Amino acid sequence: MRTFFVQIKCELGKSYEVASALADAEIASEIYSTAGNYDLMAKFYVDDTQDIGHFVNEKVQVIPGIKDTFTTVTFRAF
Repeated sequence: MRTFFVQIKCELGKSYEVASALADAEIASEIYSTAGNYDLMAKFYVDDTQDIGHFVNEKVQVIPGIKDTFTTVTFRAF
């Protein structure tokens, strides 16, 4: 499994709706509200063979109310 995080910038007033839609879709393992340039951060796991770019494009960015995303791929360092 590969782990990655997606920071999500929502349209004004849509953060709770986006977070609920992510939770309802059951695709994120964890969802956090954040302060700063992005409104939410979600943690995802995908199979080693699954393309992260396609996953984000097809499963995350299609959720209504999302304005922008920033994906961080993580690596096991220790």
